Amino acid sequence: MSILNSPRKSRPLAAKLVLIPAVTMGLIGGPVALAGPAAASTSERGCTVDPLKPTQQNHRDRDKNTKVDFRIYVNCKGNKTVQIRQQRFEDDRGRNDDLLGTSRFRETFDRSDDSVTIHSYDYVTNGPGSEKVYQLVSFRVRNGNSDNWSDWTRWEMSDVARIG
Repeated sequence: MSILNSPRKSRPLAAKLVLIPAVTMGLIGGPVALAGPAAASTSERGCTVDPLKPTQQNHRDRDKNTKVDFRIYVNCKGNKTVQIRQQRFEDDRGRNDDLLGTSRFRETFDRSDDSVTIHSYDYVTNGPGSEKVYQLVSFRVRNGNSDNWSDWTRWEMSDVARIG
């Protein structure tokens, strides 16, 4: 007994051309995400933390470096304590971004719903032209005075700001 290979049949050109838009639109092979960036805030155990877009301050140090406020908005419902980790970066195109600094914050909220904006300042070295900066934030929450902390959230990135 012999096995015969069937001759390969080529699809007509029109059928090939129809596949291209169908694949790119996600009609074949599953959905394709085309949405824009999501909001940077994250919620955990009744608290929301949002790394805000950094803002330039009207102050320079003696080396003419620009003062930047890397703000973080925190909102909690009820009796909570939040620990926040922050990393501040200068965005270098196509290379490793420069870490400007890190900070940790702890905010305690009483039984009522409350919010606070944390101000975290850093200086950005002025190069030729403007600089781009952003921050990453992660946090964890505990209810009341318990020792039971949530896991750290994933790092959330703020919008990138142009400074200079």
